[in-house]
Amino acid sequence: MIADSPLEKKIEALVAPTLDAMGYALVRVKMSGGRTSPTVQIMAERQPDVSGNIYDINLDDCTEISHALSALLDIEDPIEGEYRLEISSPGIDRPLTRPSDFARFAGHDITLEARAPLEGRRRFRGILEGISQGKVRLDVEGTLYEIPADNVQSAKIVMTDALIAAELKKRKLQPETTENE
Repeated sequence: MIADSPLEKKIEALVAPTLDAMGYALVRVKMSGGRTSPTVQIMAERQPDVSGNIYDINLDDCTEISHALSALLDIEDPIEGEYRLEISSPGIDRPLTRPSDFARFAGHDITLEARAPLEGRRRFRGILEGISQGKVRLDVEGTLYEIPADNVQSAKIVMTDALIAAELKKRKLQPETTENE
């Protein structure tokens, strides 16, 4: 789910090792804007520290990533013609794209769209209970759905008061950055 189309998957394969070496993790590759002037969105976050904490990326991080990936994509040239490169962080109401995301954000309200219908429906909103044996577990008003991860078209955290409170608490625990960093 990090990438959907063959071109997005090709870009994922190119950029993920570079991001990893830089201390970041790839969250998503998304192409938009059509054939004449496409935009390539690379969404990244910091890799977890030794305690498992993941801290936000800032503008300087996005600039560093942009310079590295621009050079890489210019050399490898996977996209025909001109394109626009956009680097971003996942944000608070982030997409869930990796199995680790479904484990990490258990307990949060999410929306999920399945590729193929499950019990007659493709769209779900409920409390994420995690992932187990390759199935995303989602409580929708007391009914537990187990959706195979390979059937998840898209998933995203829903902005709630609880999510905002958790994010504010996390930010208070983050180390302060200085201008010298």
